[in-house]
Amino acid sequence: MHKPVIQVENLSKAYQIGQIGTGTISRDIERFWLTKILGKEDPFLKIGQTNDRSKKGESDIVWSLKDINFEINQGDAVGIIGKNGAGKSTLLKLLSRVTAPTTGAIKVKGRIASLLEVGTGFHPELTGRENIYLNGAILGMRKKEITRKLDEIIDFSGVERYIDTPVKRYSSGMYVRLAFAVAAHLESEILIVDEVLAVGDAEFQKKCLGKMGDISKGEGRTVLFVSHNMAAVKSLCTRGIVLENGMLVYDGESSSAIDVYSTKIVETLNAKPVHKTYTNRLKVTDFSVLLSGKIINHGATVLLGQKLTFTVDLDVLDTINDLSIAMDVVNSNGELISHISNEDDNMYFHKIDGGTSLKIEINTAELLFVPGHYSMNFWAGVGHMETLYEIKNCFAFDLEQSSFTKRTKDLPKHSRVYLHTQWTSN
Repeated sequence: MHKPVIQVENLSKAYQIGQIGTGTISRDIERFWLTKILGKEDPFLKIGQTNDRSKKGESDIVWSLKDINFEINQGDAVGIIGKNGAGKSTLLKLLSRVTAPTTGAIKVKGRIASLLEVGTGFHPELTGRENIYLNGAILGMRKKEITRKLDEIIDFSGVERYIDTPVKRYSSGMYVRLAFAVAAHLESEILIVDEVLAVGDAEFQKKCLGKMGDISKGEGRTVLFVSHNMAAVKSLCTRGIVLENGMLVYDGESSSAIDVYSTKIVETLNAKPVHKTYTNRLKVTDFSVLLSGKIINHGATVLLGQKLTFTVDLDVLDTINDLSIAMDVVNSNGELISHISNEDDNMYFHKIDGGTSLKIEINTAELLFVPGHYSMNFWAGVGHMETLYEIKNCFAFDLEQSSFTKRTKDLPKHSRVYLHTQWTSN
């Protein structure tokens, strides 16, 4: 029988929006006395709200996490999943003791190795080799332990050629390679990994997932893994925790947790489009989707291999230099499946004068996504820096299998796109 290595009881974390403090010295002293000395609840936080970023709050206090309870046993591989802003990273920071909880308690047995952000604990002026010692020391490794594992760490990172080069010259991918190599080789009982692996290339991600699998299954150590890659969570983790708006909504078997998360994503995708304007320089007056020349509605069904046309009407209210237009396609797991931009077709809007009305038409090739539920987001901005206008969930659709593929079985759900091929045999 495994013993709990992490126990979380009534854990909450509140943040104050805007000015820090209660406003008066007497209230600050009262807060310190009640919370830090007497260990009671903070009376100034009771008016707070859950962390739903899609809605405007009425309070300056936001609960990033609210009344979280769970236990994790030795050897568990746990995936923590949820939409952006659900509280995943906050939970990992609390478990790693990067920040302190507002209420509740965390009990941890064993040493923790955390990989929360790329290059945390790295000094840009030091070489990769020197940073291995520095980062290892921060994570609690002794110098002899680091020296003993140095060659293994360098080999795993794949940056041996640049190991004596200052890390300020490293790319973000090299940063995360070295940081993960140090954390993975620390002889800790618990490994906590945020979704920093998204920075690395596919080969390194596979290598990291393999190492994490070895740590949890082969070495019996505990792994906590935050990711939007549901395939990675399913293959690596035996258990899943789903967070929503700072609250724990599911804790159980990983595939069931993914189903719960996907259901909630689909609910979001089925919501009506939301227009957001960030300046008064541009306005979208119409966004339409056409199939075979006819307008189709939000939530329509599209067949594999069909082509879509998007038309966007814009009013440019103030002169814009380097207007950029982009759209994302997101699946029911919240994963980015495709990103399109005006630059893809060598179209540039170098200067558009104020008072101009612009009509843009975008024609796609055959849709080759695996059948499922999808949503699109529209974005307009200056270059790739300043956001002018967004439409969240501008078009949601169900893609179904068709005669575009001759196979009679359903396309596998774990794949992302369908590759159209022609087969011959002699």
